[in-house]
Amino acid sequence: MKDTTDIPALMAAIGTHAKAASATLAFATPDQKRTALRAAAAAVWETRADIIAANAQDMDYARAKDLSPAMLDRLMLDEDRIAGIVSGLRAVADQPDPVGEVTAEWDMPSGLNIQRVRTPLGVIGVIYESRPNVTADAGALCLKAGNAVILRGGSESFHSSSAIHACLVTGLRAADLPEDAIQLVPTRDRAAVSELLTMTDTVDVIVPRGGKGLVGLVQREARVPVFAHLEGIVHIYIDESADPQKVLDVVLNAKTRRTGICGAAECLLIHRDVAETLGRDVITALIATGVEVRAGAGLDQIDGTTKAQDTDWGTEFLDMIIAARVVDDIDGAIAHIRQYGSNHTDCILAEDPTAAAHFFERLDSAILMHNASTQFADGGEFGMGAEIGIATGKLHARGPVGSAQLTSFKYLVRGNGTVRA
Repeated sequence: MKDTTDIPALMAAIGTHAKAASATLAFATPDQKRTALRAAAAAVWETRADIIAANAQDMDYARAKDLSPAMLDRLMLDEDRIAGIVSGLRAVADQPDPVGEVTAEWDMPSGLNIQRVRTPLGVIGVIYESRPNVTADAGALCLKAGNAVILRGGSESFHSSSAIHACLVTGLRAADLPEDAIQLVPTRDRAAVSELLTMTDTVDVIVPRGGKGLVGLVQREARVPVFAHLEGIVHIYIDESADPQKVLDVVLNAKTRRTGICGAAECLLIHRDVAETLGRDVITALIATGVEVRAGAGLDQIDGTTKAQDTDWGTEFLDMIIAARVVDDIDGAIAHIRQYGSNHTDCILAEDPTAAAHFFERLDSAILMHNASTQFADGGEFGMGAEIGIATGKLHARGPVGSAQLTSFKYLVRGNGTVRA
């Protein structure tokens, strides 16, 4: 049992053990990693009753903290969601191993052959809130990419994350890989986060996954490099050329399928020429499904809407709430997104290919979509098996962070007694 009272000593030991494990993982075989992840998936399914019982403790804790319904939804595990965790583990297991992949190769006139190959980052610290499935996703992806990982879940998911982590350790044992390859910080004490952010000797990168408060804290205090995952202020622009049925299908799915995920739509921008027709229809449909529509001028006369406030633009509601406003044209929509967006995911609904190309060209969000629900902003839906998060920065990783994004590269240079003139 680890001593959790001396936080600096606890975190230093975790870091040292992770660093040692990363040296072994760097040359672990694809079969070992595949075996570990498949065994972990089997363990999750076999112990699902225990995981659900642990989650019930977390749900009680979260209700006592008066967490919002959206946050409770993120936290909750049932058999279907556990089946999703199992599927994610198996999907990552079956993916090609990124380590050692040759991403470029060329010969030089000097006689040198040069290859650029993927290599593990080393030790990754993942700090996340609420969603206990991140324990499995992050552990699996880091392992697949040959990295050791230190997981620090939210206080509200402590028991669920611990139960899932135990399954990951079972998988490591089955593959004869070091158990320290995937470690879970065994305390709710927030001082552990502060320590993790400064462990430059043992941690190579930090990945925060959570709300604006968490990411802001990490960016302010971290001395370790950070893959930023900012809030999902997701916009959908309805162009004058949009197909009415596609608009209804996509907008309703993007807002209501799961309101508590970062790919949920938060703001609807409607071209002025269709505001009274298609715009009215989609807002009425949203209201009919229980969505509170906070409408700007030109839309606030629609029955059932509430008048939008300035603070509603640029807000991640994570709830059955959406802001809506009229824009003069596509450039008005782009200007709004540039002002209020978070560079996460934005979508255009249009049948005019020129409009879609203009939208894609002029915006620089990590994910841009055309005629598709923003709920697809997910590494699993991108074929990555799972994701640690959606990186909204521009350095190294961007968009869904899967196993390939958790690697760096090195150059292998081969000669034959080659000397430089």
